[in-house]
Amino acid sequence: MTSPARQSGPTDTLLTLLDLDNLGGARTDKDIFVGPSERQPRHRVFGGQVLAQSLMAATRTVPQDRLVHSMHGYFLRPGDADKSITFGVERLRDGRSFSARQVHAYQDGLPILSMIASFQTESVGVDHQSEMPVGLPDPETLPSTADLLGSIDHPVAQYWAFDRPFDVRHVDPALYVSASGDHVARNAVWMKTFGPMPDDERLHRAALAYASDYTVLEPVLRRHGLSWVTPELNLASLDHAMWWHRPVRVDEWLLYVQESPSAHGARGLGVGRIFTRDGVHVATVGQEGMVRIPMP
Repeated sequence: MTSPARQSGPTDTLLTLLDLDNLGGARTDKDIFVGPSERQPRHRVFGGQVLAQSLMAATRTVPQDRLVHSMHGYFLRPGDADKSITFGVERLRDGRSFSARQVHAYQDGLPILSMIASFQTESVGVDHQSEMPVGLPDPETLPSTADLLGSIDHPVAQYWAFDRPFDVRHVDPALYVSASGDHVARNAVWMKTFGPMPDDERLHRAALAYASDYTVLEPVLRRHGLSWVTPELNLASLDHAMWWHRPVRVDEWLLYVQESPSAHGARGLGVGRIFTRDGVHVATVGQEGMVRIPMP
């Protein structure tokens, strides 16, 4: 299977990534899927892509009225963006209202991600949520990634500026090439897909998993005055947890508010809350990453 063509629109590329081929399986409790990798200038698979595809593989094995409400995954090895990925799904449990699935993503016979996801039928119960921060600028008033990086003649800058499926706009100064501003363990971005998405809640939840990996570790960088181009910075996602609280549309602006409660031992923790533009708390994210820099 080949990678999605660069000339297709970013939203079409995302939909192609999430449209997995079902290869079946030898056992009734094992399902096999395969999906393409998104072309990357550094030839490493974007972690959010593997999260979203693993989630779609699991989603394909549960009834349509059961939506993912949580997942916990570990990144085990870097993936090769020039190769397809195989997803093995184990049907751990199907109860009256909950289903559990375990997914392993493989390349060359080795696992690159291990995930467990839980799905639930819609239910009625107690209801409360955290409040969205107030007083933040509207996304239309903020520069896009293309505005910030589009004129830089470098393959990574060009990919981030024009090929990523999501329009990401930083509330505070972006950390792409410098770390200006206060050194605080907080970060916030507006984000949405560039084009419309199908009316399928399962796709929107998987796409949100994709985007949730973009900036969740940036509060760690911002707190220590680091940018993505800090010399000899070595940063990699170790694990990723996500909870979906309410329905979401990723083709409408979402506010992703993040903080880092701790960094120690070459690891940094990022926690984020995702809100709709009118303040509905739709998801929560947690990720720990390896963060290594030369120490004096």
